[in-house]
Amino acid sequence: MTQQTSTDPRPGPGGAVDGTGRDTDHSKGLSRGAIGALGAVVIGVSTIAPAYTLSGALGPTASAVGEHLPAVLIVGFIPMMLVALGYRELNRAMPDSGTTFTWASKAFGPWIGWMGSWCLLAATILVLSNLAGIAVDFFYLALSQLAGVEQIAELTRNVPVNILTCLVFMAAAAWISCRGMEATKTVQYVLVSFQVLVLGWFAVAAFGHVADGTAFDATRLSWEWFNPLGVSSFSAFAAGISLSVFIYWGWDVVLTMNEESRGTTTTPGRAAVLTILVVVGLYTLVTLGTLAYAGVSTGERGLGNPEIQGNVFAALSGPVMGPFAILISLAVLSSSASSLQSTMLSPARTMLAMGHYGALSEKYARISPKHQTPAYATVVAVLIASVFYAVMRVVSENVLWDTITTLGMMVCFYYGVTALACVWYFRHEATRSVREFLSKLAAPLVGGILLLIFFFQTAWDSMDPAYGSGSEIGGVGLVFILGVLIFVLGVAAMLYQHRRRPEFFRRRFETSEHLTV
Repeated sequence: MTQQTSTDPRPGPGGAVDGTGRDTDHSKGLSRGAIGALGAVVIGVSTIAPAYTLSGALGPTASAVGEHLPAVLIVGFIPMMLVALGYRELNRAMPDSGTTFTWASKAFGPWIGWMGSWCLLAATILVLSNLAGIAVDFFYLALSQLAGVEQIAELTRNVPVNILTCLVFMAAAAWISCRGMEATKTVQYVLVSFQVLVLGWFAVAAFGHVADGTAFDATRLSWEWFNPLGVSSFSAFAAGISLSVFIYWGWDVVLTMNEESRGTTTTPGRAAVLTILVVVGLYTLVTLGTLAYAGVSTGERGLGNPEIQGNVFAALSGPVMGPFAILISLAVLSSSASSLQSTMLSPARTMLAMGHYGALSEKYARISPKHQTPAYATVVAVLIASVFYAVMRVVSENVLWDTITTLGMMVCFYYGVTALACVWYFRHEATRSVREFLSKLAAPLVGGILLLIFFFQTAWDSMDPAYGSGSEIGGVGLVFILGVLIFVLGVAAMLYQHRRRPEFFRRRFETSEHLTV
């Protein structure tokens, strides 16, 4: 047996190795032992934002795959679970807040690691603007419902008021994030519990209407809903999967907290798997209730009606929950607000790791001495998201929402790359036992390949102007153009950093720092 060691005197991603060949030195100044398994799962569910996500994703997904919506949600869950198993194994070997950046750099080298982290940063930072915008919409809608004054809800259409409120929400979320994990957990326990209870209430009430014969388009539950082979075409199936991948996105935030977790090498991976299981159960319950109540027609309240697809719950909450409809608005508001705050954890800790290892300016490695959080990186992420939202909200809402649509491609790319990094990193030991073969090779390999297939299929389909808002440039869909632009900007930023910090890109990262036969 021989131990592979790096020729670089500076620790690579993952730090030093101990006598077993496992990485040991990961300290970046973050608060150790601040989060347990339950807290991690709550923050993971918060980042996924079930109420907000379902409200905006049920309609478009149903329009793509019809009554096979439950099947697509479950099939979309499968690659997420397979990838999560790969993340769990990587975390056991290299618990590092950089996750995709650290692990892809170790497996494939600094260039791939940098681009993988760019897609993570692009997805998480830009989605902050979407979350804040949704929070603003539901904030004024909830105020309108509480006061009984419809004009209050229209304030969200006032661009200056909308932008100012959005910036206030962003600043408040950043303030909570900068104060540390204890503040984050306290907020998330309340907001996540509330939205989960309301979603359960909504689903039970929907089934009650179906049983009473008062549903809009009562549809009997069918096993055919769970048959993915019944979807009309592969393009429709891929579109549905891409949307379903987006609705599960966010569970990996629990891995970025690994250096702050109790049980650094085990708790985050376990919490990631539990987060996905909790969310798929909640999604299935709400989806079945909504589908049974409303059907997929283009009728007034049907899920196929394009006029309600942007916000299904706003259209169905009144008929389903009656006088308690206000709770749905408050649930979506709390969902988007809590996700806004918890989503900040991922880009901040990724930039922290990049600064720590020299891929970005050392400023990003700064830690608040009082709260032990990456305050500088958090503020930068919020500023970028705030400027992006303010500019796009003024220029064009179509461009704003089409940019958000492209994030599905970014997510598939960095999840896929990270899963394959697991396969490559553990390639020498994956055949030692059946368990290691399944968890370190088979599961992440299948999950990574599936997500990269969805990435390329979605990229191809997004060239059609009908994909997204319908905007186009030269006959090419705006979603595709924006996706290409994000990647080009990533390459340009990487080349700029290579010129400023060539030492990082010249460093040799061993593909395996553990014992090999």
